[in-house]
Order: sequence, then C-alpha cells, then structure tokens
Amino acid sequence: MAQGSYRQFCPAAMAAEVLCTRWTIVLLRELVAGSTRFNDLRRGVPRMSPALLSQRLRDLQAAGVVARVTTASGPPEYRLTEAGRELAPIVEAFGIWGQRCVQPELSLGHLDAPLLMWDMHRSLDTTPMPRRRSVIQFLYSDLPANQRNFWLIVDPETGADLCSTDPGFDVDLYVSVDLRTMTAIWMGHDTVRRALDDERMILTGDELLAANMQAWLGLSPFAPYAANAVSGVGVAA
Repeated sequence: MAQGSYRQFCPAAMAAEVLCTRWTIVLLRELVAGSTRFNDLRRGVPRMSPALLSQRLRDLQAAGVVARVTTASGPPEYRLTEAGRELAPIVEAFGIWGQRCVQPELSLGHLDAPLLMWDMHRSLDTTPMPRRRSVIQFLYSDLPANQRNFWLIVDPETGADLCSTDPGFDVDLYVSVDLRTMTAIWMGHDTVRRALDDERMILTGDELLAANMQAWLGLSPFAPYAANAVSGVGVAA
C-alpha cells in the first residue's frame, strides 16, 4: 500500500489507499456476493490474473478487511471481517451509481458469457420454478461453438449449479439468445417479453419454465436502478 500512498492523514485518502487499487472494488463485490473460495472468486473476476488476485487478497487481509480461514476439508476460504462487511453498502452504492449514471451502451460493450452466467446462477429465484430439478441450457448463437453452451441445474431445495460442459441430464428448457440481449435482460435494460416478441430469444421446452422466465431469472441486484427497471413478471405479462 505504501508505494501508492497519498501521504494524507484524511480518512478518505487512507480508505482510498485500501479500496482504490485496480480490481479491489470488483473483488469486494464478489466477496459481498458470497464467494469465499479462490476458484469461485476467479470465476467472478475472470480477467484478473491468479497472481494479482492472490496479491489483492493478501492486501485486504493486511488491511483487516478479509480473513483467510482454514477449513477442515477442502481449500481455505476468504471471508469478510466485520470491517469488510461494513463495506457492503459502499460496494452497493458503486453499483447503483454505475447503473444509473453510466450509459447502458458502454456497459454492453463489455460482454462476457462466463461472468454473466456466474452472476445469473447465484441470483435465481426458484420460487416460481417446478418443485423438482430443472435443467436449462443457454445457447449463445453469436459465440463460437465451443463457447456458446451453458447449463443451469436448479433444485428448489439446494439451489443452482452452473456447468459449461454437458452435465448429462435431460434438458427441460432451451434458451437460444444472443449474448448482448441476455446481458441487457439481466441488467434490467431489456425484458424477456421484448426479446421474444423481437425474435431475439427463442424458448423451447417446458411451458411453465418458459412462461415464468422473467420471474425466476432473478436479475442483477442493480437492475431495479435501470431507467426501464423490470418487475418480476412472467413473459406473458
């Protein structure tokens, strides 16, 4: 931290030395969202190198924001301390400001299918879904063949899992869509209904899952702050 020190006693300057290094706020977003393991954090910041991720985690530990916890089984976890949890409203405020003040076209110029699917899988609302395992395959028609397929395996009791290789289950719903449209829907700038009407999205399979997609999709936590914020309604609304 000392290398980039502002050399000011002001608390805002001191906080900026901890929080304003490259990738730190984005990493904190992942920690606030609940990711604790190194590989899960990598999936939330896929363009951040493993070496830099390790360094930022060490910096946050040194600042008392993150604690490295050894588990009885499995890899260590990185958990927010009390001081780290106090940053949640700040991270949220960053996202709300970005959603309200940054033009959607700028955001939609940075498309990333794995990141989108990672965000989507942990925000699904299983309430309107069938009370059984549901498998939903997303096919991004505008991506190369080896990058276009993702599977969401959703269980009302245990939550959602994400696969980029075929998990071998029967698919209940196929979602064929371009990446920009799906990202815009997730961010609250578009709707499932409009995408279907414009034939930018095709839903094939379980009618209940298709009819309630806008509801179970969940959307980004920042979607309500979009200019055309979407309510949690089915595609038929």
